[in-house]
Amino acid sequence: MIRRAVGLGRRSLVVVTVLAIAVAADGCGGGSERGGSPTAGSAGATNSGDKESSPKAPAGSLTWEFAHIADFSGRFTDVAALADDDIWAVGTADDGRSNAHLLHYDGTRWKREPLPEALGTSDYPPVLHEVGTETLWLQPQPQAYEESGSHSWAQWDGARWSAVPNPPPGNVGDFEAKRPDDVWALTDELTAQHWDGTRWTTTRLPYGASDLAVVGRDDVWAVGSRSTGPGTELGYGERYSQPASMHWDGTSWKSVETPQVRFEKPIPPEPSAGLRQVFALDSGEVRAYGNNSFNHGEIENEPADEFIRLRWDGSQWVEQDPAPGGCALRTPVGQDDKGLFLDGNWYLTDDGTCVKIKRHRLPLSTGARKDSNQSLWLEDIHRVPGTDAWLGAGHIQVNQSGDPFDAPVVVRLRSGG
Repeated sequence: MIRRAVGLGRRSLVVVTVLAIAVAADGCGGGSERGGSPTAGSAGATNSGDKESSPKAPAGSLTWEFAHIADFSGRFTDVAALADDDIWAVGTADDGRSNAHLLHYDGTRWKREPLPEALGTSDYPPVLHEVGTETLWLQPQPQAYEESGSHSWAQWDGARWSAVPNPPPGNVGDFEAKRPDDVWALTDELTAQHWDGTRWTTTRLPYGASDLAVVGRDDVWAVGSRSTGPGTELGYGERYSQPASMHWDGTSWKSVETPQVRFEKPIPPEPSAGLRQVFALDSGEVRAYGNNSFNHGEIENEPADEFIRLRWDGSQWVEQDPAPGGCALRTPVGQDDKGLFLDGNWYLTDDGTCVKIKRHRLPLSTGARKDSNQSLWLEDIHRVPGTDAWLGAGHIQVNQSGDPFDAPVVVRLRSGG
């Protein structure tokens, strides 16, 4: 998803295929990492021993390079930044406990920091949000809210952590901050909260929503599913949920006619169709993604699940033109001035070229052996404000006999050519 580039929800990214390139690494750093950060002093530094770190990388190629490799087995779940020398990452260790790790990069080194007192006492890994270019909000995990009812959020202003004076009410799911005075949050499937810089306003959605996208102050989209209305009746009291979309015009949410999706007869058991993601391009174009599925394993000769890809043409939803190659079934998680970042570490250029984003293998000093199978999973990506730099947070899954582990990593995008 990667969640997120700014304006995206928390979405887990699909695994990237391991590269068959061995890394010779010294793993130097501040001494606090499993083998250390690739080099000290730069969040974007990479292992110079890896062939793919060569400045002669092919034109048009993209590579996730290690900015930080943590010293514990686990994963980073989030990353956010205010500047190249002010980067925060949230992680959790594979120790069977809810053990949140908060790390900060100050332009010189990565250092573990205590969770802000303003956040409360939960050990669940919190969620980072960029609210404009000068403030980060730290949200307690939904589990923490459910268990304790705690409603304490923290904010970072570039110098210190403090309490968010007026955090969004309720248990926040999707969170979209267009500007500091234009923030939207889903607090349940039918409720969206809006912050105008002064107060939160509760709005009611026509149908259950799973995701939001903010185009402008009076132009917001929500997508999900509906269980009533045309196309939802199956007979015998059963329902076939259908894709739903809703639009905020500055005064209220209105349902928008959305194409129905149904399997051909015989319809498989417990069918369900819906939209799970909506994405607003920088141009203002809105796209929506979902699927049509059912309860697998109950019949023979099952049909394949169907992927839904829609585009708003200004007056109605129409099918998107299919993307080429490995980008065909991927969904967007970010956008720069040349194209779209897609889940699973793919990139689709504006001219329609599908590019696989490569990555490096872990240094041997981490305990990953030369014959290990390694996979990169990213939970979130973000652009560093005011720059063209992109950061990702997740983990390298290391499968090897006797000592498999997950290495939490922050990665930085390198463009060839």
